[in-house]
Amino acid sequence: MSDGTISQSEIDALLSGVDVGGLSSGPSSNVNVDTATLTKFAEGLKDKAVANLNGMTGASFEIGAPSVEAMDRDQLLAKLPEMVVAVMADFNAGLKGDHLVLLAPEFAQKITSLVNKEDNAELDDMALSVIGEFISTHTGSEITDLSSIAGLASNPPEAVHVPKAMVRIPQGTFALFTYPLSLDGQTYNLWEAVSSDVAEGIARALGGGSPDPAPAAGGTLNAADMASMANLAGGQPQMGGMPMGGMAQAQMGGFQQQPMMGGMGMGMPMGGAMQMGGMPMGMGVPNVQSVQYPNLTGGPTTQEQGNIGLIMDVNMEMTVELGRTKKQIKDILGMGEGTIIELDKLAGEPVDILVNHKPIAKGEVVVIDENFGVRVTEILSPMERVSDLH
Repeated sequence: MSDGTISQSEIDALLSGVDVGGLSSGPSSNVNVDTATLTKFAEGLKDKAVANLNGMTGASFEIGAPSVEAMDRDQLLAKLPEMVVAVMADFNAGLKGDHLVLLAPEFAQKITSLVNKEDNAELDDMALSVIGEFISTHTGSEITDLSSIAGLASNPPEAVHVPKAMVRIPQGTFALFTYPLSLDGQTYNLWEAVSSDVAEGIARALGGGSPDPAPAAGGTLNAADMASMANLAGGQPQMGGMPMGGMAQAQMGGFQQQPMMGGMGMGMPMGGAMQMGGMPMGMGVPNVQSVQYPNLTGGPTTQEQGNIGLIMDVNMEMTVELGRTKKQIKDILGMGEGTIIELDKLAGEPVDILVNHKPIAKGEVVVIDENFGVRVTEILSPMERVSDLH
């Protein structure tokens, strides 16, 4: 950030987890993650994962029983250390959705040290490429085991070493795989998060997943429902064992009477069509459907995602503001060396982080190798950002 620019990965990270009016769908309260089916999937992968890791490092890692949990952003952040190595490898064909792998820095450093045959390897670009290669191999094993999903593919892994608050975590409820690995008495976790859509697709490919919702009891049948019933009944919808598609009627004393259905008589006038609840049935059932209103806070469309991709390499000015104050012109003209300017910030209070002079986050000042830096501690909500403009 010293040259006043912000990289693509930093923009992605800052946008993650922020409900930016239309760029995130928010948590879904009715998402059902089939953890049982996904756990079986993870069990089948664990031996391949540890074999890949041992093949790369030449070490003898051991792996325990993996687990799968339904998770949200806050729950995941509570599990993670302050700094993480995050690898994004989103699925882009066959299944489409977030695919994120997370490692503690100590685990990533251990893998890199073993691969490069050096002690305490730094988590630089070379180290991150090593981690990316490991995750690429792991993702390849997953795709192989999901061969029933035609054309399944993912983006090339992109690894970053960042504070956990800057990681682009899947929105709403998602599935979190945890693979426990150990070496020389030290235990490490490999966390893998996939969005609810991807989790559901994997479960369905393996014969699980959420069942399709059944029609509500007492609901209105539309034309499509009647057609489905007709197919199941051999060509015509039936009620009480009697076909309804034609003029199936019983003749009694010169007038027509509808067969009984469930103990309830349903009269039909002469020369007219059979009626149910006052609606003519012989002339076809009108297709009545409920109005579907758009979600005002829905996720981005494919076009929106493509559009924002066009500006990802645009430089933006990032500023860290320690505080502000107002002075009269005579006070400003009277300033000299040694003058102390009192700011509106209290000691220890978070500093403001601005992009193009608009606040987006708060942080705390740190010193890194004799240089000042800022650790992001809070991403401002859209409402807070709007209030700062007044």
